[in-house]
Amino acid sequence: MGKIAFVFPGQGAQYVGMGQDLYEQSPHARKIFDMADQRRPGTSAQCFSGDQEELKQTKNTQPCLYCVDMASAYALQQSGVQPDMVAGFSLGEVAAAAFAGVLSYEEGFDLVCQRGALMQESSLQFDSAMVAVVRLPFETVEALCRKFSYVYPVNYNCPGQLVVAGLREELGAFKEAVKAAGGKALPLPVSGAFHTPFMGKAALGLNQKLHYAHFSTPEIPLYSNYLAEPYRDNARELLVMQLINPVRWVETIENMIADGADTFIEVGAGKTLSGFISKINSEVRVFNVEDSASLAKTLAGVQSIA
Repeated sequence: MGKIAFVFPGQGAQYVGMGQDLYEQSPHARKIFDMADQRRPGTSAQCFSGDQEELKQTKNTQPCLYCVDMASAYALQQSGVQPDMVAGFSLGEVAAAAFAGVLSYEEGFDLVCQRGALMQESSLQFDSAMVAVVRLPFETVEALCRKFSYVYPVNYNCPGQLVVAGLREELGAFKEAVKAAGGKALPLPVSGAFHTPFMGKAALGLNQKLHYAHFSTPEIPLYSNYLAEPYRDNARELLVMQLINPVRWVETIENMIADGADTFIEVGAGKTLSGFISKINSEVRVFNVEDSASLAKTLAGVQSIA
């Protein structure tokens, strides 16, 4: 058996009721939610019973998803599965960093609360949006983006799927250009142009807040969105630069596979990353943990290949 990687999902994976089963079934997961409620009252209630409108607000989405990510990872770890490396998608990278020991899980939670508020504030300053472009090679989408002043490739999800963000006034013409090139642009339910220069103010604010954070060397190899390579002693730089630069997910997964990963476990809400990874490399094994049923299924799957 090769190496096991935990991957932590980010914004967009949220759904009503997420995390409640783990809270009820796993003492280790419950500790995460209890910590969150002490530091930000009402977080568990938003996860378990908040409506879609409440959950999609960035200032709420990020702390809620962080809790589900961490609860899923700890429940799996306490069941006997230890990762050899970790990575997270956008917001998920903060959860991955906390799990890897770069930050305490309390500091990680405080960070995503601040990050979510800053990103929501920045998104309100511009009329921007994000679309997922499918059926086109990355190079074609990049070339189309270059024809516009304020449209950027931001999330390299998997072959044939690249998320683009920019000003709404330009995205209409961009979508027409995508259609003309043989692709399709699908609108995403997010509140701003994340991972673009439009998040510059949020990045400055996060950088200031991170001056007070205590960073440690990762205890587990942790791969960054910004470089698609493992962290060294550059956690603050990577977490800040991530806000205004693309998520290089395809390269990240390919580098983890090159470093020995052949089993990926998505820890957190949904199976979005599982789908991406299967399209990046059909030969690796992919599991997910988001509740007690998926935990049991993943444990059985991992034990069968041990």
